[in-house]
Amino acid sequence: MTFAATVLTLYPEMFPGPLRLSLAGRALEEQRWSLETVQIRDFATDKHRTVDDTPAGGGAGMVLKADVLGAAVDHARRISPEAPVLAMTPRGEPITQARIRELVAGPGVTILCGRFEGFDERIFEGRDVEQVSLGDIVLSGGEPAALAILDACIRLLPGVMGAASSGTEESFEDGLLEYPQYTRPQEWEGRTIPEVLRSGDHAKVAAWRKSMAEADTRSRRPDLWERYSDARDRPASGAQEKD
Repeated sequence: MTFAATVLTLYPEMFPGPLRLSLAGRALEEQRWSLETVQIRDFATDKHRTVDDTPAGGGAGMVLKADVLGAAVDHARRISPEAPVLAMTPRGEPITQARIRELVAGPGVTILCGRFEGFDERIFEGRDVEQVSLGDIVLSGGEPAALAILDACIRLLPGVMGAASSGTEESFEDGLLEYPQYTRPQEWEGRTIPEVLRSGDHAKVAAWRKSMAEADTRSRRPDLWERYSDARDRPASGAQEKD
């Protein structure tokens, strides 16, 4: 089944953009995924095709109108009734690799791209739209974030990556950052590949990689390390704690 992506945007010409290249581009040609862009402005009802208005209560910038957004989302749902709708906004829940895998397991995704000061809040009250963020940054619009979300999904589709393990032995898949990687030459500017990686002992290599992944996560991402430690120390499901 083809993974169907629908993007609601004021700038449909930004797609597929970089997704027409490399693995994603080849997968698009092979019809492993499909892309449809929807121009939000097409759902404006006035002669000027107005999609935004000034913020209620005053303030700088403009806000995307709920009536226009609602009509655009309704149209997207008719295209892909089963696909979840994600709105890209810095006020959203940070996306995770686990959520990406959930999306990949489904029929596709619809992504609503914001602009200006964001969305009229009533779109989230009146429609089933999931608010999603790439992280604690602010972009000029949701389109770059949508491209990132789609790329994260596409690379995990069956047959897109050459080696199946490429999608599992990497950062965030087991709650940790990925271990450090090395390749030839064996020595560069006086720095050598760690001896354990040249030992041929697969058990020792696996243990080293796990240790390094834990050490790097602990030092670089204490938030991830805390969640990983909590999950690791939690009793297995159904297990009874002893007094």
